[in-house]
Amino acid sequence: MAEYSRKEVLDEAKKLASMLASTEEIDRFKQVEAKINENKKVQSLIQKIKTLQKQAVNFQAYDKKEALTRVEEEIDRLQAEIDDIPIVQEFKETQIVVNDVLQLVSKTIAREVTNEVIESTGGDVLAGETGSKTKNKSGCTH
Repeated sequence: MAEYSRKEVLDEAKKLASMLASTEEIDRFKQVEAKINENKKVQSLIQKIKTLQKQAVNFQAYDKKEALTRVEEEIDRLQAEIDDIPIVQEFKETQIVVNDVLQLVSKTIAREVTNEVIESTGGDVLAGETGSKTKNKSGCTH
């Protein structure tokens, strides 16, 4: 089995990242994100929410519970209004798809590294045990 330096592995990881950035899923995410940034209604609502969040922090700091409650309710209302906009719904869906792809890649790498370690030590992949664990199990006399 070939040995690789950390730098070589990181270089390959960068290539993989570049490949992922060029997938259909990531491309769709970028397109939808651009539409969100261009949407004046969405941007206006986001600005209103940010302003209200700053007010909420101040009301909380000065222990103004009633004012804080009103501001939080308005934030929730505006957030619901944003969530009802179709491009925002599409954006959230593309985020989920991109996260799923990244999770799949991450889990695949982890699983394959584990399997390589097990196989390279003469272990049992199905049992999930390295060769040293398998040998110690069979050689144990207690």
